[in-house]
Amino acid sequence: MMSYTIKEIKLLLDRGDFNADEIKRLRDDKRKGVQQLLAQYDQKIQRKEELKQQFNEMKNYENAAKASGKTIIAGIDEAGRGPLAGPVVAAAAVLPDHFYLEGLMDSKLLSQQKREEFYEYIINEAEVGVGVVSNEDIDRVNIYQAAKLAMQKAVDQLSTKPDHLLIDAMILDVSCSQQSIVKGDQKSVSIAAASIVAKVTRDRMMREIGDEYPHYGFSSNQGYGTKHHLDALEKYGPTPHHRKSFSPVKVRILL
Repeated sequence: MMSYTIKEIKLLLDRGDFNADEIKRLRDDKRKGVQQLLAQYDQKIQRKEELKQQFNEMKNYENAAKASGKTIIAGIDEAGRGPLAGPVVAAAAVLPDHFYLEGLMDSKLLSQQKREEFYEYIINEAEVGVGVVSNEDIDRVNIYQAAKLAMQKAVDQLSTKPDHLLIDAMILDVSCSQQSIVKGDQKSVSIAAASIVAKVTRDRMMREIGDEYPHYGFSSNQGYGTKHHLDALEKYGPTPHHRKSFSPVKVRILL
């Protein structure tokens, strides 16, 4: 191996340009800076292996369904049950066999930037359906039924009909087999992918509503009852996007 400066070694390690034999020879380099870089490199490789193992463990439900003869498995999740304003949005995701997304997990555990990155990858690599139920329909049928309806709409939007559903803590009125999984977005890769699509889709919708009604902070609170939101609700009253059946909104309508 030719002699590299520490700066060059860092760049090549970051880019993954060293093969296994070159890494092995680097370990004989006595420079302290090189050994520090190798320690960081080893930690990075270990973390990547941990994330891969986590991903594989989150495929257990999908693998079990396939072992039982199922071929098209959709993970389903929703976003927006708790907010005082805006729709509830659900997504259904069918992941191809080759699908791998390092760090995939429950959307609530990811940063906005990472969710956006993952969203783009998922919609390009997987088959996705999205269902939206408005705040008016939430008021009409209640939030539980609205979330269920959004999930069913998401399944209907899939171009290929699934023969098995993995659903985050819900049972749907469908003809195919299904499995309800509590905290499914932390246990199933398909549900985790659906949770990201649902949340990013809804967050984008709330930012658009926030542009129309800037006083409520929808672009940052997504319609949840933060102090800023409640103060604005007190001062300006509800918008057409508020859920009038939800107590904090209902109280202000009656005042």
